[in-house]
Amino acid sequence: MKRLIVLSLLLNIAVLIPVCAGLITDASWSQASYGEATPARGILLSVYLSILIASFLLLAFREPRSVAALLSVQILYKITTPLTVGTFHNHVVISNLGIAVFHTITLLFIWRAIGNPFRK
Repeated sequence: MKRLIVLSLLLNIAVLIPVCAGLITDASWSQASYGEATPARGILLSVYLSILIASFLLLAFREPRSVAALLSVQILYKITTPLTVGTFHNHVVISNLGIAVFHTITLLFIWRAIGNPFRK
């Protein structure tokens, strides 16, 4: 379980550093993937930066219940992206679904190791 927690958090960091940098610098690939710079894209950047910072903090502290909460939110938003985007044929949607699968495996191992992570 501990190894999967570290891997999930490192996956977040590895994906979000370049994505956030691209959104901040308005890189051409970020325009192609996320559209022109708009307030909505700024809100998305804020969400991504929050997940990135939380991932760094949880990598340092590795509290399974807190990791479970972060991964649960990520899984939910990632599996709803095909619905909100309207297609499965988008590389952001595809990568979100792949990451959701990995995080689901980690969450299942957390659940198995400590029981329901959302109970006291």
